[in-house]
Amino acid sequence: MVKPINNGKKFYATFTSWWLIWACIQTWLLNGYGINPQAALTDSIVSNALLASACLLVINNMKYYLPRQERYWYILIISVVLSSLYLLLTRTLLSWLFKTDNTYIYLLSNSLTIRYITGLLMIGCMSMICLLWYTLQEQRENDQRKEAAEQMAKDAELLKLRQQLQPHFLFNSLNSISALAGSQPEKARHMIQQLSDFLRGTLKKEEHQHVSLEEEIHHLQLYLDIEKVRFGHRLQTTMTLQEGTGQLRIPVLLLQPVVENAIKFGLYDTTGEVLISIKASLLENNILCVEVQNPYDHETAGMTRGTGFGLASIRRRLYLLFARNDLLQTASDNSFFTTKLLIPQYHYESNHH
Repeated sequence: MVKPINNGKKFYATFTSWWLIWACIQTWLLNGYGINPQAALTDSIVSNALLASACLLVINNMKYYLPRQERYWYILIISVVLSSLYLLLTRTLLSWLFKTDNTYIYLLSNSLTIRYITGLLMIGCMSMICLLWYTLQEQRENDQRKEAAEQMAKDAELLKLRQQLQPHFLFNSLNSISALAGSQPEKARHMIQQLSDFLRGTLKKEEHQHVSLEEEIHHLQLYLDIEKVRFGHRLQTTMTLQEGTGQLRIPVLLLQPVVENAIKFGLYDTTGEVLISIKASLLENNILCVEVQNPYDHETAGMTRGTGFGLASIRRRLYLLFARNDLLQTASDNSFFTTKLLIPQYHYESNHH
């Protein structure tokens, strides 16, 4: 709901102070034109009380009705009508109060034009101030609703992108467990336990958007343990973390799909051992850099198919989180494929503060 302009003691204190100051100025001006102090003070109190009431009427009216396309005509009309009403009441009351004072009545008659212009300006300014206030308040509310809707849409898309991980990996693991159950039941039971630990950790992490690199690596190790049961000695991994990078922040469950992609393109079309290397370092501009490298055969890579998470989905997720399209970089030569993730740490620092 739009906050009224006259909500709170501060407004009424400012409003009252303004009219007291204006009343003192008007009293001084009338006294300077030869009106006795008592008549000048009475004139000032009556006229300014009526003018202040007209301004309060505008404020309360704008609270319930904010003009749209016709706003400028509305401001003009309401200012003219209320100024005319203010002048009529002021003239009537003051003429009745000072009907025996010919000097005052003469000055009152000759000051009607300036009184009307003053009233029109006062009421017009108050109308414009109210219009500006309520328009800005309404725009702020609209922006907040739009931002909330966009945030909800972004969170929903992020959740969808993250949940795409589960079916593909789960189906692969269950297929491996099924294959091991008959020939190697002990390995199958071990893999079931590892899969249970991995999925339990995944469910806990769903509540968080970001974790430390150390936590992410620990969760990634659970995934690699499962994959090593599937691929045996063929899958070899190395991890090199620069000192101090373990506490840096990274989007939760970001590395697993990157490593899954490396395993898919590194092992699926080979029969020998494959080394997947993971390196983490802190760049000079306070950006965490994580590189995942796997052997790469350009001729067979094009035939490797799957319905996995995909680097495109990872790039989209990073864009939603950081509003940058350059945070996922890939490079390939005849032997290796490298995926580089860049995670700005200043993003977390600014959110923290």
